[in-house]
Amino acid sequence: MRRIRWDIRREGRVWQGGELRLRLDCLPEKFEVIDGALLWSEGERLCMLGVVLEQVGIDKAVRLGDPSLWKAAVADLP
Repeated sequence: MRRIRWDIRREGRVWQGGELRLRLDCLPEKFEVIDGALLWSEGERLCMLGVVLEQVGIDKAVRLGDPSLWKAAVADLP
């Protein structure tokens, strides 16, 4: 599987050109919960997060959690 260069913006966006196929190829064929975890691996979960964030945008995503936790996570970036 090729590594995806995510283009996550503040607002959601639609995919252009070959982006659709590349993103669909990284997702599993079906979605399952295994021992309480969505999908089989962290890699599959990160791919799912990436495709959703590209489509929805960061501005909506950060409203789903506690703003202080988002700020703390950003502050801890290298």
